[in-house]
Amino acid sequence: MQSRTLEGAPAGAPRRSSGLKAWRNSYRTRQAFTAWAFLTPATLVLAVFVFWTLFQSLLTSFTNDSGFSAPQWIGIDNYIRLAGDPRFTNALGNTLIYTAAVVPLSVGIALGLAMLLNTSIPLRGLFRAIIFLPFVTSLGISSIAWWAILNPQIGIVTVWLESVGISAGNGIQDPALAMPLVVMVGVWREVGFFMVMYLAGLQSIPRELRETAQLDGAGFWQSFRNVTWPLLSNTTLFVGIMALVFSFQAFDQIYIMTGGGPAFSTETLVLYIFSTAVERYQLGYASAISWVLVLIVFIVSLAQVGYFSKRSVQYS
Repeated sequence: MQSRTLEGAPAGAPRRSSGLKAWRNSYRTRQAFTAWAFLTPATLVLAVFVFWTLFQSLLTSFTNDSGFSAPQWIGIDNYIRLAGDPRFTNALGNTLIYTAAVVPLSVGIALGLAMLLNTSIPLRGLFRAIIFLPFVTSLGISSIAWWAILNPQIGIVTVWLESVGISAGNGIQDPALAMPLVVMVGVWREVGFFMVMYLAGLQSIPRELRETAQLDGAGFWQSFRNVTWPLLSNTTLFVGIMALVFSFQAFDQIYIMTGGGPAFSTETLVLYIFSTAVERYQLGYASAISWVLVLIVFIVSLAQVGYFSKRSVQYS
């Protein structure tokens, strides 16, 4: 007959239970140690090269640091100065215009291309690669090519237009055309990346849901509005934030194609930060502009998260 403890449980049960508990605790400890072992290098890199530099930049924004002499603490003078700086106001306006044009265009075109290339059309793999290619091409090199194409003196577009009797004007050097042309290049580069993100989102949607909608009599637009678009909320949130960050950080193609001109018509906040810090050695003022840009991106990103989190749809 099996021996029992005073509580009536088998004598070996407490020992097995405590041994199992100890094994589970040991297993969880090993899991946690392994996780931290993988996370520690990346965490250290982020701490040194991201968070620490952000903190230093914030401190610098409250000084008159020029990079040559000892900085002096001036409080919020740099931020007060921004309010009366017409060049900052112009750069902020250009940044908002560029973002308001590039983000919806690149996201909308990417979604349309993803839906088209998610169907069984011939050579869809080739088309996907061609559209994605601009994103993996060096933006500096492609911007030089675009500058040469759109240059009013040597550009091939000028030759084409003049061959049919159309004056190309000043092309990229025209203040009225410079921003639209820069926007065009920005959209051309980003569409491929966002298209791939949307393709991944579309392929994660169960086909049964769309087939059920079609059986219920839903047309293409009704199926897209009631099934596809709600289930792409998480993808659209990611794409929207990435498009926003890319647009606010636009620098390469603008610097190479226009240099912020003509007449500062394409100078964005990032170009103004570069000019202030590198060309005029006003590191404190440039840091203040940078933190205004960070704050704007943070607020708009939060608004996007709030909008799409309320409209996300979960499915199993």
